[in-house]
Amino acid sequence: MFLRYIFAPYLFLGLIFPTSLGSAETHDDSNCGQRTTVLDYLSTKYSEKPIAMGIAANGGLIEVLTSIEGSTFTIIVTMPEGETCMVAAGEGWEDLPTLARRPQI
Repeated sequence: MFLRYIFAPYLFLGLIFPTSLGSAETHDDSNCGQRTTVLDYLSTKYSEKPIAMGIAANGGLIEVLTSIEGSTFTIIVTMPEGETCMVAAGEGWEDLPTLARRPQI
């Protein structure tokens, strides 16, 4: 649930700038490929590994990858058809402390 609040701004930006984030019909092929190829590229070039994931309403697997020292991050989406696309990347990733959860009622 907490990740929903983290991803909300990115999803909002995707609605405002759909061509920059891409979609199945309008994505930039240079940002897409097989999942293993994309993960290998990000691991080799930026030393990034997956740290979080979730399933989007459209069935896409959303993953956040960061480098060990946290200097870079990338958000990728793998669609049910199998194609993986990089939708956001940047520098200065910072993990937030885990907040105490409320007891379930």
